[in-house]
Amino acid sequence: MFSFHVFDHQLARGFQNRFSTQYRCYSVSMLAGPNDRSDVEKGGKIIMPPSALDQLSRLNITYPMLFKLTNKNSDRMTHCGVLEFVADEGICYLPHWMMQNLLLEEGGLVQVESVNLMVATYSKFQPQSPDFLDITNPKAVLENALRNFACLTTGDVIAINYNEKIYELRVMETKPDKAVSIIECDMNAFTGSGNRLDGKTKGIEPSPAPLAPSDIKRGIPNYDFKIGRITFIRNSRPLPRKIVDDDDAINRFIAFSGQGQSLRKKGRKP
Repeated sequence: MFSFHVFDHQLARGFQNRFSTQYRCYSVSMLAGPNDRSDVEKGGKIIMPPSALDQLSRLNITYPMLFKLTNKNSDRMTHCGVLEFVADEGICYLPHWMMQNLLLEEGGLVQVESVNLMVATYSKFQPQSPDFLDITNPKAVLENALRNFACLTTGDVIAINYNEKIYELRVMETKPDKAVSIIECDMNAFTGSGNRLDGKTKGIEPSPAPLAPSDIKRGIPNYDFKIGRITFIRNSRPLPRKIVDDDDAINRFIAFSGQGQSLRKKGRKP
């Protein structure tokens, strides 16, 4: 009997340390205020009300704060981080791509639960458009965009913004779990070569090999350098022979040379 009460007490304490509530969700464009919050659309974090922060601070929550979002009507779920706690009470704001993954409409109900996720070691993405592979260095663009994400969920179609254009990528695989945290992690992403929908292939350019000290050629310093003045030194090249000959011919030409002729002959009376 005593052991039963201990188990019941530990179970109750476990539920108390877990944040779980429902909110009506809206896209970021519905967020009131003069400030532009387009930064929320560029990542995988949501905006929650201040009461959530108050409740989370009372619980033994592991940082960084990560949450599982579930649409119980469609049985769709994803994971996210939190950006700020400035939403109206009973409301949370989500990126548009996240609402599409959850099949949620404006004002729909979403279940928000605090979770602990394993740190990512590997992820695999599939661009939903061949335009993404036309980027000079898609791996660098993707790694930079993922800084605005807190976690990844296998099966999600995330959206990133690059050069004022939205690119969608499906999360094909994540390791060591189907949902992972990517905050301060060493993750291999977008490995291998890209495959285009038109059949053409475009590999990722390898990093250039480091130069040996013997390969580095040192120039002659400009001892006449003065602060505030920039001097451009260009190698002089001889002019083509044809141009030189033409210039010589022009220089030899004397305009209006020779003897002039008069219409009237001298010595003739009018």
